[in-house]
Amino acid sequence: MSAADEILDIVDENDQVIGQAPRGRVYAEGLRHRCVFIQARDAEGRLFVHRRTPTKLVFPSLYDMFVGGVVGAGEPYELAALREAEEELGVSGLPQPEFLFKFRYEDGAGHSWWSAVYEVRCELPVSPQVEEVAWHAFLPEEEVVARLADWEWVPDGLDAYHRLRAHRAAEGSR
Repeated sequence: MSAADEILDIVDENDQVIGQAPRGRVYAEGLRHRCVFIQARDAEGRLFVHRRTPTKLVFPSLYDMFVGGVVGAGEPYELAALREAEEELGVSGLPQPEFLFKFRYEDGAGHSWWSAVYEVRCELPVSPQVEEVAWHAFLPEEEVVARLADWEWVPDGLDAYHRLRAHRAAEGSR
């Protein structure tokens, strides 16, 4: 089965399932679905950053500071977070990623998707899928911030990153 044939839940503005469709149709028609963003840090606290391959269905060749992807039909967010983190990092045995928050991403062109944001510590040697990841490194957060204006980032990941920084700032002020 190709990625375009994977069945996804279609959700409404309140993240309630209202149907199902193949991923290819979901993307082509801009149907609202679910995805997960997982921020992975190594033992030293550096962020996993990667550039997507040019063959990706969405946002080919762009940089991202999250691993993640779509949530399959009937799949809970938390299972999708662990599955996607292990798949994209090329590891097994990660701890369950910690849920941080959820938001509805709007792309400015009338499309939106529900996005659950997680974080995980990855102390294992990574071996990302060559079909998904063209380049990767663990970078200090200061370097990621310095590259925000220089590299072309996936727009939903960049939005999630800004929301995560705001979330952490709000948590720190409590």
